[in-house]
Amino acid sequence: MKKTWFLILLTVSCASLYAQEDVVVMRVNGQPVTRSEFEYFYNKNNSESVIDKKSVEEYAQLYADYKLKVLAAKDAHLDTLSSFQKEFRSYRDQQIRPLLIPAGAVDSRCRSYYDRILESLQGKELLQTAHIFMRLPQNASQQEQDELKVRMDSVYAVLQTGADFAELAKQLSQDTQTAARGGVLPWIGPNQTLKEFEDVAYSLEVGQYSQPFLSPVGYHIVKLMAKKPLESYEELKPNIKRYLESQGLENQLSSSVLDSLVQESGSQKTVEQILDEQTERLCAQDLNLKYLVQEYYEGLLLFEECSREVWEPAKADTAGIQKYFKSNKKKYSWSEPHYRGMVYYCQNEKDVKAVKKALKKVDISKWTTTIRDAFNKDSVTVRMERRMFVKGENGYVDRLVFKDKNAEVKEMKNYPYVAVVGKVLKKGPSEWTDVSNQVVSDYQRSREEAFVQELRKRYTVEIDAEALKTVNKQ
Repeated sequence: MKKTWFLILLTVSCASLYAQEDVVVMRVNGQPVTRSEFEYFYNKNNSESVIDKKSVEEYAQLYADYKLKVLAAKDAHLDTLSSFQKEFRSYRDQQIRPLLIPAGAVDSRCRSYYDRILESLQGKELLQTAHIFMRLPQNASQQEQDELKVRMDSVYAVLQTGADFAELAKQLSQDTQTAARGGVLPWIGPNQTLKEFEDVAYSLEVGQYSQPFLSPVGYHIVKLMAKKPLESYEELKPNIKRYLESQGLENQLSSSVLDSLVQESGSQKTVEQILDEQTERLCAQDLNLKYLVQEYYEGLLLFEECSREVWEPAKADTAGIQKYFKSNKKKYSWSEPHYRGMVYYCQNEKDVKAVKKALKKVDISKWTTTIRDAFNKDSVTVRMERRMFVKGENGYVDRLVFKDKNAEVKEMKNYPYVAVVGKVLKKGPSEWTDVSNQVVSDYQRSREEAFVQELRKRYTVEIDAEALKTVNKQ
């Protein structure tokens, strides 16, 4: 009986351990990919918002190709490039540094900031003021000062007759930042503005305005709009936090932690070494963080590898692009005609024929420079728009090329004379440059597929079909 009970316990225990085991779903050149890693990337790339969702089996092949490119990048030592390390560490630090900040440190810093504000108020309330301001130039003569005082006295006199303070501020105030809103200034407390201004403001009652007074920058008439006590800490905390964060709060706090850890090591370790250690520690505790950091690391490597081996070489391979276009020309056919050419707008009627004549024996790729050199040296007498047009994109092309008499045209000011030059392509592009973006993209994709096939020969890929069946089943 005891033996039977023991066997049952052993069976349950082993089943539990197996359920918790992070099984290997594939190996790429011997390097394992665990189920948790695969699930992270699969679920992220097959969310509800994804249109072209993949089955686990389909995605496994794509993920293997992804890992092959990353492996090739590592073998090429692209991860040792200073540019790569700089960009990766920058991203890594954004994720790790905030996690080093002790609990309550942000709140403590916010509280300290609030206490300093409260102390600076010296028991006084906050004031919202408006002013009418006239600037006094530096080193102004007594006569200039007297003349400005007379002007402000006249404004004050108008106010006393019942004139609207805000309207006068809009019309007369030389403080351009506040005049448009009736002279209203931000809330202030003690020692936050000019002493002359502050003394007058705190002497007023709400709704009352002052007589003209002089400050180091000019003459003011101040109106007290409102006053209030400082809000509670809990009310202001979100605003204080946002402000401190804009001033680099997280970086300050995390740097303080890192400096302490460097000191604890007897300065034997650098900040970078500490960050590496902390990254390893935190990633071991949080798989989502681990795979997030890994995702960026591998993504950078993949980009570098594909740029070096596929995208840039393909873009520069004009002979290969042309050959690909000829072999796949039917792919780029279209049902409606296109117009490869230029719409040009002239200031002078005589230039209409002159432009057409100048372009007659010039390759289309040089049309822009030809017009610039021949007609626009001293001033822009000819404006142009050169590309592949379809019906509905340009009213002049619709009228002059596609013979749509009802097409709406948008006239260009000062350029009343309009003409077109080019060629109608009915069935499809005649040259790869007619659809260059699409052809280059497709050619790059074909080169990438060939590159992956080469990697499949260079490295081994082993996918465990049974292990894949356990994905998202735990």
